[in-house]
Amino acid sequence: MRCVSFEMDGERRYGVLDGDTVLAVRSAFAAQYPDLRAVLAADALTDLRDSVEPIPAAANEPHFLPAIPEPGKILCVGVNYRPHVEEMGRDLPDYPVVFVRFPSSLVGHGRDVVRPRVSSRYDYEGELAVIVGRAGRYVSPDRAWDHVAGLCPFLDGSLRDYQRHSGQFTPGKNFPASGAMGPALVTLDEIGDPGALRLETRINGEVLQSGQLSELIFDVPRLIAYCSTFTRLEPGDVIATGTPGGVGAARKPPRWLVPGDTVEVDIGPAGCLRNQVVDEVSGD
Repeated sequence: MRCVSFEMDGERRYGVLDGDTVLAVRSAFAAQYPDLRAVLAADALTDLRDSVEPIPAAANEPHFLPAIPEPGKILCVGVNYRPHVEEMGRDLPDYPVVFVRFPSSLVGHGRDVVRPRVSSRYDYEGELAVIVGRAGRYVSPDRAWDHVAGLCPFLDGSLRDYQRHSGQFTPGKNFPASGAMGPALVTLDEIGDPGALRLETRINGEVLQSGQLSELIFDVPRLIAYCSTFTRLEPGDVIATGTPGGVGAARKPPRWLVPGDTVEVDIGPAGCLRNQVVDEVSGD
């Protein structure tokens, strides 16, 4: 199942993606579970499958939101593919390198991502995001997949100069609308072997990043186990697992994102996230 969050006629809604068609949750189900986080918390994904209906033909087109619009936590993992570690001139980490993003830094599939006016060093990082379905603390690696609701493409848009102002990544990773997540939370029954997934990041159709999930330094079970030691994972939390080699900052000359670029993060059965780059209009 492919679960989506979207906005239509000024109202936030959710439902299921059937091919290219968005099916909206029925009003009675939405009254019980106001958003996808509530569905996950109640372990009601199976009920969701039978609780959707077509959007009326006269309605306006739905606009995708991030798969989980307001996650309680967005935990991002840096330098988690060996080629990316090498291209960035870093040592292999002994533990996962974890930083956070704010919900306001993400948009949904098909929406514009914004290059802020204070920097031209706006970089792309295509990633796989894991969406937590079951709460847990001190989760063991052998039980980690039991806590996963689904997977989703993720664009960790990075302002490299701000990222490097200090030893903390936070400023470079949290400009409003600088990243994206979507189109959908794809449940594991549609994925097959997650380790066989291949991730491609394309800019204007050109493949600039390519990697396989089996190449992660810290795989999904180890990341869940590690993150759940320092915080309790809750339904709807997001863990972005890191990016393969090929980022713009490591190229010679660097390849920064510019207005008009179309960025695609394609993870095959987990979906393809597409966004266009625009310049910030104002600093408000």
